[in-house]
Amino acid sequence: MKQNQDYKNAALAALKGNWPSAVLAMLVYLFISVIAVSPNVVSQVQLALNPSASGFFANHSGATSGFIYLMELLVLYPLVKGLFNTLNRLLVNGDADLVRGMFNSALTKYWRTVLASLLQFVFIFLWSLLLIVPGIIKAFSYSMTWFILEDEPELSPNKAIELSMAMMKGHKFDLFYLYLSFIGWGILSLFTLGIGLLWLTPYMYTSVAAFYQDVKADFMAKRELAAVPAAPASPAAPAAPASVPAETPAQEPEIQAPAIKDVKTENPEDYMPR
Repeated sequence: MKQNQDYKNAALAALKGNWPSAVLAMLVYLFISVIAVSPNVVSQVQLALNPSASGFFANHSGATSGFIYLMELLVLYPLVKGLFNTLNRLLVNGDADLVRGMFNSALTKYWRTVLASLLQFVFIFLWSLLLIVPGIIKAFSYSMTWFILEDEPELSPNKAIELSMAMMKGHKFDLFYLYLSFIGWGILSLFTLGIGLLWLTPYMYTSVAAFYQDVKADFMAKRELAAVPAAPASPAAPAAPASVPAETPAQEPEIQAPAIKDVKTENPEDYMPR
């Protein structure tokens, strides 16, 4: 894996000369976001849909919150997916038509994106019931889903989330550290009343796209390596035949002389009559 500065350098190189398009895409995204989730706008939409229920919605903030989340699910999340992927194409292919690219990506297989967004929300919410930290960890684990939905259009939303989890295994802190490296720019943006975010957000999202390209390449390399079958063991060399000692000419059996018993010397006197 590369260093954070490598991702940032790649993002700056991609954005060089394309900042106007990036800022325009951010302005469009923010404009739609404000319209989609502004409480006043939501109240007006609810009133237009059901004028007789205006008092109900005014007294039930839970219903308003639910409607706001529905607008986020149907509008903002597809746009976030589109913004990430149009900046990814800028990084990879140099495609600088960011506004059109954002909408094209957001609307391509729209309901698949909505379902993936809903699944991520449900999974993160359930993990957050244990503690806040597991929910944050899972959010980073699912963070590559936006890119995978674009690059792998045949995958179901759940499979895309699972693939993101596999890619991010061992790299969740790397992405957290990358986001953390932008905190200084974020603080400076606050002093500009948020105007600096128009430049910071494309810079950060393009850096995340560079991170995705790196983590994807690392994942694919590991998967290909795991798919290569192990080389069969070379057959053992046949054992050398046991050496047969050269035949020696048969030796004739040695004829041993009969043992000579110890015989007493005969005395002629033994045969003399007594």
